[in-house]
Amino acid sequence: MDPFEYFASRDPVIKKKYDALRDFYYHMENADFVAKKYGYTLSTFYSLTKDFRRFLNQNPQEDYFFLSKHQGRKHKEPEAGVDQLIIDMRKKNYSAEDILQSLQATGKSISYQYVYQLLRSEGFAKLPRRDKQEKASLETPKLKAPVSEPISLQKESFITSSAGLLCFLPYIHKYDIGKLIEDSGYPATKQISTQLSIMSFLALKLNNIRRYSCDDLWCMDRGCGLFAGLNVLPKNAWFSSYSHRVIRETNLAFLKGLHQIWIDNGLLSNTSNLDFTTIPYWGDDSHLENNWSGKRNKALSSMLAVLAQDPDSGIIDYGDADIRHKNESDVVLEYLDFYRQTTSGKQDLKYLVFDSKFTNYENLSR
Repeated sequence: MDPFEYFASRDPVIKKKYDALRDFYYHMENADFVAKKYGYTLSTFYSLTKDFRRFLNQNPQEDYFFLSKHQGRKHKEPEAGVDQLIIDMRKKNYSAEDILQSLQATGKSISYQYVYQLLRSEGFAKLPRRDKQEKASLETPKLKAPVSEPISLQKESFITSSAGLLCFLPYIHKYDIGKLIEDSGYPATKQISTQLSIMSFLALKLNNIRRYSCDDLWCMDRGCGLFAGLNVLPKNAWFSSYSHRVIRETNLAFLKGLHQIWIDNGLLSNTSNLDFTTIPYWGDDSHLENNWSGKRNKALSSMLAVLAQDPDSGIIDYGDADIRHKNESDVVLEYLDFYRQTTSGKQDLKYLVFDSKFTNYENLSR
């Protein structure tokens, strides 16, 4: 529609009425003059002014001629049952942020302001500050988490407690870690690619989630999913199943690739710290050996792991969680073989730092 057609299609009666009343009230022109100017009889014009005043008195918030447009988004009522779900979660000591994060992960369109106002109207007081252990002990809400799938990037907003994860993405991109993951031979699933699978594990580690089999509220956090390239992270059963498919050779290939990246970028010094660490195991321990745990000051059924750390950069350059008593003295030699297998770059390892029980004299003499 062009401008001429627009004005030609408007109702001339409404415009004439508006112009007549505007001249009479705003420009303060004589009633008889205005009536003749717009083709009204005097009595008809007085009747028009009377109706206009009555409308303004009875409807002070409405416009006689024009429809008022409200700024901002149109108010949208949430789905049925959402209010009760919010109330039930608050009774279990979930904060407004926790509630909103969980609801948004299930695809419910709702704002923080709505959750806050509802809780306030229901008389809920502000929650006291809680530590991480108290938050982890909260009863899991009965919400159906969405199925994990690759994210479709679009403009949207959501609440997350894991925004800090995104700060690691520039470093992952800088050192081309994504390509290394793809080349290391890690498995993929039907729904989730190799890279997104490993990024999901990394999201949990960076979030300091130590035992993913006990709590899976993170699968409702859109921020964790965004970091991994998914809508949300998979559930804990997926992580357990995937872990059983990963073999030592795959992890070793990945470590070698990382080692080469650190060397190429000058991130490793000429010194490496080597030490054993004990990983407690609380399941069926019949297949495990007893190892000394310094934290618990006792020996317990556990897995013995070795870590190699660069003292300057803090990078964990090597690890093996399958050390047995019969071969623990040979770990130092295995690490040296690993270090020297890099294909290129400067290799200037000169010092190994470890305690007196790390290896035997036979290996020291080699």
